[in-house]
Amino acid sequence: MRRRPLPSLDEDLADEPFVNLTPLIDVVFVVLIAFLLVAPVLDLDSVLLASSGQTSKKEKSTVPSDSFSISIRADNSIWFQGRQVDLQNLETALSLEKQRRPLETPRLIPDARSHFETYQRVKNVLEACGFEQMEILLRPP
Repeated sequence: MRRRPLPSLDEDLADEPFVNLTPLIDVVFVVLIAFLLVAPVLDLDSVLLASSGQTSKKEKSTVPSDSFSISIRADNSIWFQGRQVDLQNLETALSLEKQRRPLETPRLIPDARSHFETYQRVKNVLEACGFEQMEILLRPP
């Protein structure tokens, strides 16, 4: 019997297909740089979360006391400045507030058990009255 010579290590590597990863790495770096350049320009909305039950007096004073608030209760009733209103009366009251205090940002305080539809209707009324921003305050359940 005749012995075959053992293949060398270089011959094994030559038989395997060669995958060039350079274009893939270039594309990944271009996308990464694009995200790094675009990220600071994005305007992200922020949500002011209600703090836990253990708040200091300094934290409570961060929300201006003269701003007006709209509450949505668990039964989907809408309350404006401590009195219950329907959507038509809310629109009238918000239009008056917009005339009185045009730079004021309204606070919306939805209950966790209220329907999203009620929140959306109140938000639409705020936009119809000319408010461009609103603060959303969340309470723990």
